[in-house]
Amino acid sequence: MSDYVVVYHFFNYFSTIAFNIFGSYNIFVMNKLKIILSVAVCKLSRNLIRLMGRGGTDMPGRLALKICPDLLKYLAKDVTTLIVTGTNGKTTSSRMLEQCLINNGCSYIANKSGANLLSGITAEFAANARLTGKMNCDYALIEADEAAFKMVGFYTNPKYVLVTNVFRDQLDRYGEITHTLNNIRIGLERSPEAVVCINGDCSLSASLRDDIPNKVIFFGVNVPIYKETVAEVSDAPYCIRCKTEYKYEYRTYGHLGGYYCPKCGYRRPEPSVAVTEIISTDETSSKVVMNVAGKPLTVDINLPGGYNIYNAAGVMAIATAAGFSPESAVSALSDFECGFGRMEKLEMNGNDVQMILIKNPAGCNQVLNFLANLDTPSAFTVCLNDNYADGTDISWIWDVNFEGLLECDDMLTDIFISGRRADDMALRFKYAGFDTDKLHVIKDYDRLIDAIEQQGNPCYIMPTYTAMLDLREKISKRYGLKDYWK
Repeated sequence: MSDYVVVYHFFNYFSTIAFNIFGSYNIFVMNKLKIILSVAVCKLSRNLIRLMGRGGTDMPGRLALKICPDLLKYLAKDVTTLIVTGTNGKTTSSRMLEQCLINNGCSYIANKSGANLLSGITAEFAANARLTGKMNCDYALIEADEAAFKMVGFYTNPKYVLVTNVFRDQLDRYGEITHTLNNIRIGLERSPEAVVCINGDCSLSASLRDDIPNKVIFFGVNVPIYKETVAEVSDAPYCIRCKTEYKYEYRTYGHLGGYYCPKCGYRRPEPSVAVTEIISTDETSSKVVMNVAGKPLTVDINLPGGYNIYNAAGVMAIATAAGFSPESAVSALSDFECGFGRMEKLEMNGNDVQMILIKNPAGCNQVLNFLANLDTPSAFTVCLNDNYADGTDISWIWDVNFEGLLECDDMLTDIFISGRRADDMALRFKYAGFDTDKLHVIKDYDRLIDAIEQQGNPCYIMPTYTAMLDLREKISKRYGLKDYWK
């Protein structure tokens, strides 16, 4: 039995006893005692787990909630909570917004580890609270899983919510895309005081305005992003109101863009925060013109890719809604440090390496759009897992247009394939038409790292979530990277 499991069982046993004991006290006393004990258990268990070299991002929260199921409600009541939710872009948008808080001298907490379910979010609050339940900060910046948001919104009563987009993702967990949309809708209904910033270019997320009483601010991109894009399967080809096929004035990617329904008239709303010009976009950054409340601003975004242009527009919307100046948001977008595995830049044996999380067709296709515009010979790595956190259904890889990379095949020196479902991924590349001599299936992560080090070119690593954690841990031990939760 691992030390981690031992710690869990000890605190779990202790939490059960504590809950049973406090059940005999009057409600007021019981609540105070439960808050004190749950916060103490969370702090102690997280510190012990991190001393063991693990993240301690979820289990401390589960233990705390066992003692005090409403703990998050008590902890969040005296802070201004900002929530970022949606399918793609949550972590990166959160890191952009975090930099804005830093630039404005705000005291805050944030779930940087990516533990975005109720237990992980509770753990972040409790770890930064006094034993009395009083928070040591003014703001809480929370990335919330789409399905978890309906409970997180209820307990935290956020003041500002950013909805990045809605795409098909982890069908085994979320089901149909309308189920994801409904989860977000419920979360907003349970966040009655929130100003809601919504991606108006997404026909699904834009429809939320019809069902909520909240003040809504739309953001979007008014122009195409790429000159050339890979072919994509739309996740929302038909009007959400009347089921007629959408027409588009332009597309940015996936089902995003200037959509309108020729039958019922449902169309893209005019955004209050809009990208009006793409000045440049390359392998390191993007420069755009962003119109904010009628004022054009030139914005340098410290990450490449069209999806990060959307993330930047969303952050500008929520930052200005929260009372921060557009200028401080502009500064944050050029200064922020990307989250772990999200365009994270590494150096391995003198080779430039970028790790880019993938988890669904839309997000993966956007990475391919980025790769298709490279002009430097590079290696390409895909690590595919099918654990619960990744989504056990990997059929989505067949909806990704890997065939589009064949146009830049001369720039791809090697394609390394790893993960629990490496053989399935290799088959996908074979069917896409890639030269099998370039395909290297390496399931052992240490050997994979060796191969990346030895090939001598820049390398782009595309892992699913648990593969990212496992591979990054191996790389971190070899190269001394900072822990993913920092």
